[in-house]
Amino acid sequence: MERILKKRLDLARRHLRLRRKIKGSAERPRLAVYRSLRHISVQFVDDAVGRTLLALSTCSADFPKGTYGGNVKAAETLGGLAAEKARAAGIKAVVFDHGGRKYHGRIKALAEAVRKGGLKF
Repeated sequence: MERILKKRLDLARRHLRLRRKIKGSAERPRLAVYRSLRHISVQFVDDAVGRTLLALSTCSADFPKGTYGGNVKAAETLGGLAAEKARAAGIKAVVFDHGGRKYHGRIKALAEAVRKGGLKF
């Protein structure tokens, strides 16, 4: 139990350290990524006013039904969908917040799909 608590504390510490450095704004919102074992979700956040501009997840209605949300393919699909919705909302550039997780695997696949979709980091 102690090991699990330490892992959670370490993740929270990394996330706070990252959040000290990056801030989202209206013209360049923060693309916050949350990864769980079964799903992945993204939010476009304007930190100046503390408002979420757009949110998508592998659980949302826009994501294809019957698709497992906890793998790299789902992250790529979600990244492309997020880029498409963001461009429709007038977002051209973002600041990437990987939530204290390594830039690896599903996080990296999502980021590359968002870049391929036309958003600048």
